[in-house]
Amino acid sequence: MNPRQITVLGECVADAFTEPARARNELALRVLPGGGPANTAVSLARLGTPARFLARLSGDVFGRLFRAHLAESGVDLSYAVEAPEPSTLAVAELDARGQAAFSFHAQATADWQWTGAELAGVDLAGTACVHTGSLALVKEPGAAVVEEFLAVAAPGATISIDPNVRPLLVRPEVYRARLAHWCGLADVLRLSEDDLELLLPGTPPEQACDTWHAAGARLVVITRGADGALASLDGQRVHVPAVATPVVDTVGAGDSFTAGLLHHLGTQGLLGGRLTDLRLADVEAACLFAVQVAALTCSVAGPNPPWQDRLSPLPLTTDASAVRHLDSTR
Repeated sequence: MNPRQITVLGECVADAFTEPARARNELALRVLPGGGPANTAVSLARLGTPARFLARLSGDVFGRLFRAHLAESGVDLSYAVEAPEPSTLAVAELDARGQAAFSFHAQATADWQWTGAELAGVDLAGTACVHTGSLALVKEPGAAVVEEFLAVAAPGATISIDPNVRPLLVRPEVYRARLAHWCGLADVLRLSEDDLELLLPGTPPEQACDTWHAAGARLVVITRGADGALASLDGQRVHVPAVATPVVDTVGAGDSFTAGLLHHLGTQGLLGGRLTDLRLADVEAACLFAVQVAALTCSVAGPNPPWQDRLSPLPLTTDASAVRHLDSTR
């Protein structure tokens, strides 16, 4: 089945990676288009899902880079706003494991200035799922506008949220204060184990899933890096192992996982409502696909998710016997 359109709302960030400089006392930066929602939109489009990106894109040098990158990946920018503000910049330093630590330059930049009028005219008639998250949901003045847009979209589309906590830019307690409300809007909540520790410190993943189910989220997926992913559907749980791959860096891996998850659910015709027809076997299959998409993203530098034709020759690299169905604690 051809998947229906997924609309992604959020930021596009200039990810600047440090590189060796030619002279002492210099710093060289390699800039790639990034930002969690933008990465997800790109990954969806490359996988073959019609993806529309609602973004406020600056006219500066970074904004022009974003537009070219998104368009070349097949992302629909018909509702992107031409913003007068500058683009957001994130400087990344990679550790020995390829994990990135970001410092943000995001004061009064284009991504956070949403107005109700900018989103009021968006036609969601052909949209099966609306995905958002990250800083767009917490950075004012636009955060309240984004939440209102989700509330309007929810009756006709599946809602997917990735909190993607950025504690250096927004205090974790801001996310915590809004998370129950987001779960009330969301059908799918995807987050990392690092997000979990920031949102519910010391809480076992299974207990966290039950907390978020109780708040309204039907499907909760926690990605755990090399340990794969834990998925919980109304308290029924499955653990899917990661795919072994040489890691260049992990930038964009979680966003690619989210795209793989939503893409696979879309190809099965399971998006477009409250996930009432979703079964644990569907979640397992979608997660097995998503970990392969994430693995391929980790195998290259920066947020550069794979195109669909890179997935087709892939053998099944995940041992089915390693998939574990876990008893519910609810």
